[in-house]
Amino acid sequence: MVSAPPDVPADALSRTYDLAMLDLDGVVYIGGEAVPGAAEHLQGVRSDGMRCAFITNNASRTPGTVAEHLTELGVHAETDDVVTSAQAAARVMVERLGAEARVVVLGGAGLLDAVTAVGLHAVGSDEDADAVVTGYGPDVRWSEVMRVAVRIRDGLWWVASNTDMTIPTPFGVAPGHGVLVETLRRFSDVDPVVAGKPARPLLDETVRRVGGERPLMIGDRLDTDIDGAIATGIDSLLVLTGVTGLAELVATPSGRRPTYVGPDLASLREAHPAPARSSRGFELGGWTARVQDGRLTCEGDGPSGDWWRVVVPAAWDHLDETGSCADIDGLTPP
Repeated sequence: MVSAPPDVPADALSRTYDLAMLDLDGVVYIGGEAVPGAAEHLQGVRSDGMRCAFITNNASRTPGTVAEHLTELGVHAETDDVVTSAQAAARVMVERLGAEARVVVLGGAGLLDAVTAVGLHAVGSDEDADAVVTGYGPDVRWSEVMRVAVRIRDGLWWVASNTDMTIPTPFGVAPGHGVLVETLRRFSDVDPVVAGKPARPLLDETVRRVGGERPLMIGDRLDTDIDGAIATGIDSLLVLTGVTGLAELVATPSGRRPTYVGPDLASLREAHPAPARSSRGFELGGWTARVQDGRLTCEGDGPSGDWWRVVVPAAWDHLDETGSCADIDGLTPP
């Protein structure tokens, strides 16, 4: 094994795991801009021998389009490094129906390309079909939605790329594919097979395509990224560059918690030692965190990653013991 550089400990996550499964929005980029430092951190991760796979629940864009966008942001990515929920959905259908099956596609270009790439035949909403697959598509017509809804109700097997209720847009957070899924579900009284996070097909497809024996899921959302990792049985790193913050973390119940927590992707090149527990609280790297009279405090000075590695366990210990969330009023990360 190549020895780690002096600034990268041998037990850093990038040396412990061989595949980084990276969510995109909130982890690598936010909207049209790269997360500060993301490109440099991922370049370092790769130099440590860790592969990078970029995974997304968005089924409307092709892997090539996603890779091009990442490259424009300074993050090196080949088409084969990108895995989408559309590809996972296509795999689900091929494994059940076999190649040559006929599938109604209700979604964008990314979904259509994924279906045809595995040998399935895309057909119209009124044609004979073995299944229907749905995904986000800004140009999907309501007349097609109505026809698909009736066919699902009448028994056509249904695969949904994802169930995300929102999607980021240049004009703000807008309804995602999950809104359509809920509409179809309520009308048809049918639950789809879901391919995207937090269901496991997308993560399974990522390992199958990119390879890796020790994968690590990296995300910013508890309800998709971390839940998906738990459902798949792999470890996870929650980064604090997206939607999840301290308030959500301290309220996370046992069974839904990430393996590791870090401020950003630099955490991949750090070791994540467990804090020591003493009469003073949880201690690590110059920080001491504890909950007293229901209030979470942290004192000291040291690396920001270690701040999170004492604060979060202290909060979870209190939650597990009392059933109540610690008060974080006035507590600010370094």
